[in-house]
Amino acid sequence: MASTQLPADLKFGLYLNGEFVPAGDGGTFAVEDPATGEVLAEVANGTVEDAIRAVDAAHGALDSWAATPPRVRGEILRKAFEIMRERTEEIARLMVLENGKALPDARSESAYAAEFFRWYSEEAVRMSGEVVTAPNGGYKILVVRQPIGVSVLVTPWNFPAAMATRKIGPALAAGCSVILKPASDTPLTALLIAQILEDAGVPKGVVNVIPSRRSGPTVSAMLSDPRVRKISFTGSTEVGKQLLHKAADGILSASMELGGNAPFIVMEDADLDEAIAGAMVAKMRNAGEACTAANRFYVHAKVAEEFTKRLSVAMGALKIGPGIEVGTEVGPLINAPAVDKVEELVGLALGAGAEVRLGATRFGKRGYFYQPTVLGRVPYDAPILKEEIFGPVAPIVSFDAEDEVIAMANDTEFGLVSYLYTKDMKRGLRISESLESGMVGLNRGLVSDPAAPFGGVKQSGLGREGGHDGLLEFSESKYIATSW
Repeated sequence: MASTQLPADLKFGLYLNGEFVPAGDGGTFAVEDPATGEVLAEVANGTVEDAIRAVDAAHGALDSWAATPPRVRGEILRKAFEIMRERTEEIARLMVLENGKALPDARSESAYAAEFFRWYSEEAVRMSGEVVTAPNGGYKILVVRQPIGVSVLVTPWNFPAAMATRKIGPALAAGCSVILKPASDTPLTALLIAQILEDAGVPKGVVNVIPSRRSGPTVSAMLSDPRVRKISFTGSTEVGKQLLHKAADGILSASMELGGNAPFIVMEDADLDEAIAGAMVAKMRNAGEACTAANRFYVHAKVAEEFTKRLSVAMGALKIGPGIEVGTEVGPLINAPAVDKVEELVGLALGAGAEVRLGATRFGKRGYFYQPTVLGRVPYDAPILKEEIFGPVAPIVSFDAEDEVIAMANDTEFGLVSYLYTKDMKRGLRISESLESGMVGLNRGLVSDPAAPFGGVKQSGLGREGGHDGLLEFSESKYIATSW
């Protein structure tokens, strides 16, 4: 039975062709509150046949939506932004219930998610091409941008609103129709966003949402359909590789925002007050359950002990509890396997010689909580430095030289974001250019912005989301040779 805390207009069916409908076989799956383990709602469990129905709807709506004037598309996105802004608190509380994050984090995400609709409402009219004279002077080179087509959007559970709007916004602005496959741990926010887009005036079939526990088969079925021309995925590198293999069969355009292993570097000349403040944002936003979370702390030996003490005090002062409670700053992790993974990584680090400076234990008797944890003197080769922790754990390694820390930071197959603190801007920019990541937070603990290109290098992904780059991901260039 659905909780009375859920929005009154929230529906639990698949959203296909402008209607909320049951799954083809009538099946449902439970959505749980991570703070209690209790069931919030039963949601339609989409089938492979439902996935093809979603493609039918999206393909049927594509031509008319692509032909819709960019200004009209932009005004619809602007209306969606305004509705989301009006419902910020409601959206935030829904995310707390299904995701577990603390209410302040959820409020920030709700506002951030809405901004993607505002940004792309403005970008819809800016998908420009070019006209130039051919070098031989004999004709004109005319380049136009056209929508790439039906797009499958697969989003993770950790930012259920922002990851949806970051993909839907540019796709709709470019003139594409979409099928959103939200994470099965957090489908409720996606269904509410579908309702908001309908209220904003998005025509039937342009946006479709298919929650499903059958993630592999449903997504695979859509990618095998020749009418689908784009896959945009945010999630683990392991799953991303599988989707890239599948996309290759149909020569689909693929945008991949995959795993991270972000280094957080503190040079000996850093302002430690600013570095600690930045570390708290980079590490503890969303309780560490973010691909951009600081995963490895490299602190110069001259300030390592002082930094470790200060970070332990700051993280130790955070209030743990259900995200909906007033004052909570650290909510539960998403599920039991997430807690098990964090506990295992901490245990391996301690076995390798790391020392506990804070936490390193579970919290509470119900729900999926883990205490904020600081580990000092972590060996360079500890497993916790090689994997995404996705939890509130800060492993600290000391270093002595600039070239040494650059080598350590780059010693990973991932390259999403890096953080660096130094008072010397010349040095900071030099190191930033040497770091193998798609983004760098230079004296900042937060890099995400709808106006900026978000994405990584190496096994952290392909393509960019946000900014003008995000719009171009959903378009193709057409070259027309002509004379006049």
